[in-house]
Amino acid sequence: MTSIERTANVATRLVVSGIRVYRRRLSPWKGFRCAHAAYFGGESCSAAVLRLVETHGLVEGWPSVLERFAACRDAYDLLGSRGVTQDGFRARGVCCCGPIPIPFRCGVI
Repeated sequence: MTSIERTANVATRLVVSGIRVYRRRLSPWKGFRCAHAAYFGGESCSAAVLRLVETHGLVEGWPSVLERFAACRDAYDLLGSRGVTQDGFRARGVCCCGPIPIPFRCGVI
């Protein structure tokens, strides 16, 4: 294994550990959902990014991670214009803007 591969493996493990800490410590406090999950349903960005990084590694999975954050931003824009998710919940908050998801909450209308 080359030093570049070792560095990539360490970076992947650090990102995975960071996501797990985020999901355990911060996500319950903020409401467990990002704009993407609130609008489209399915897994949250933290779950999607964790899956992508665990499956493909940080370097290979990075383009997909960026696509997911862009999709979350699009979902936020859709929620901002309508204020209601596809399943009828009122939404407020902000999206995943970069590698750190920002608090986002949904509640029944």
